Amino acid sequence: MPERTLVIDHVKFSYEGLFNAAELYNLISSFFYERGWDWYEKLNEEQVTAEGRQIRIVLEPWKNISDYYKIQAKIKLTMSDVKEVDVEHEGQKLRLNHGVIHIIFDAYVISDRKSKWQDKPFWWFLSVVGDKYFFREHYQKAERFIKSDVEQLYDKIKTYLNVFKYTYQA
Repeated sequence: MPERTLVIDHVKFSYEGLFNAAELYNLISSFFYERGWDWYEKLNEEQVTAEGRQIRIVLEPWKNISDYYKIQAKIKLTMSDVKEVDVEHEGQKLRLNHGVIHIIFDAYVISDRKSKWQDKPFWWFLSVVGDKYFFREHYQKAERFIKSDVEQLYDKIKTYLNVFKYTYQA
C-alpha cells in the first residue's frame, strides 16, 4: 500500500453571489489539463429542491511526477440554493446562477505509487530509510509542486468569482 502524506489539510473557500456553474467547473478542469494532470471525478450529483439546485462534486486529479512519487489533489465542491437569474450587463442579458459555493481543498504526496517496496518487510524498511534520509529533497520537491498548484487554483477561482459584481432583480 503506498504511503499517502497529507500536505494541504482542508483549505476552505466560501462564496455567495452570482456565478456560472458550468464555467466554474470548466475553469477547474482546464486548470489541471493545462498542467498535465490526470482526471478523476469521484462524485457529481445534483438534487433539485424548492430552494434551488444542490450540487456536490468531488474531484481527485493526480499527477505522476516520478517513478516513485505521485501528487494528488482532492477538491470538494458544494453549491447550494443555486437558482438561475437573468442579469443585464452592458446592454446584454446574461443567464447566471445565484447561490452559495463551498470548496474544500486537500493535497497529498503519495510515495511508492506502484507498491513495489511494500511486498517484504526488508524492502519496506529500506524504503522508509531512503525516504527519510536519502531522498528527502525529492519528497520536498513533490510537496512544493502540489502546494504551488493548489494555491494557484485557489487564486484563480477567487479571481474568477470576484468578476461577477452585478446586481439583479429577484
